[in-house]
Amino acid sequence: MADAFRVTRMSPVIGAEVSGLDLSVAMADGTLDALRDALSEHLVLFFRDQELTHEQHKAIGKRFGALHVHPAAPKDAEYPEILVVHGDDKVKFVAGSMWHSDVSCDVEPPMGSILRVVQVPSSGGDTLFASMYAAFDGLSGQMRQLLSGLTAIHEGEQYYRGTYGSGHLRDAVHPTAEHPVVRTHPVTRRQALYVNEGFTTRIKELPRAESDALLGFLFKHCGEPAYQCRFHWEPNSVAFWDNRCTQHLAIWDYYPEVRHGYRVSIQGSRPFYAATETR
Repeated sequence: MADAFRVTRMSPVIGAEVSGLDLSVAMADGTLDALRDALSEHLVLFFRDQELTHEQHKAIGKRFGALHVHPAAPKDAEYPEILVVHGDDKVKFVAGSMWHSDVSCDVEPPMGSILRVVQVPSSGGDTLFASMYAAFDGLSGQMRQLLSGLTAIHEGEQYYRGTYGSGHLRDAVHPTAEHPVVRTHPVTRRQALYVNEGFTTRIKELPRAESDALLGFLFKHCGEPAYQCRFHWEPNSVAFWDNRCTQHLAIWDYYPEVRHGYRVSIQGSRPFYAATETR
């Protein structure tokens, strides 16, 4: 029997707050299916007042698939799947403070991430989320057609070396991958833009000057306010986003105060593009 919960939309294109669901309790299969459907519809789900242990946090992620291990961040020996997300007066920048899709530099990037924040600043520290469905749909037909045949290079070293160094690599080297610029969602079959400022370095089929110009336009386009929602964290808030069709940006406006949380990510599959009827 499924547990009843309520979903409240946060914006026309992305985001919904879920109430009436205790994530510390094992979900019935029907509840899990309903949560999957809500994620497919709203792209990112938010939960309040969720006190979770590391084991409970991992257990939620595992209901959606095997857990992803970060390729470059320091890892706890007991909980290698849990990424610590922290900002305070001792750091020069915080992870995620530019628009990005989590670990798109992996050959098989995470399908989703679940972040719980346990300590928040007195003000600020919000996170913006953007729909890459809406970003793709917001382009002209000619631009959609051009992008749908292109491939992008995603590289981890440019970001991870400065953030984490090279002493905690999951593999021998920083990850690099080639992905379609337009990605077909494996569940909804909708098309989403799949380039991001954090990891995408060039478009394979274009000369460098053309690639830089096009990526510059797309990075700006992906951050259009009309494609976004904004989430204000409270202690024990949780966000669960579909990493295949969203980007997010953590606003670092709370220095020198502290924001602290933990993230698990769910292993995904290799991105692909499947053509649909021309609109």
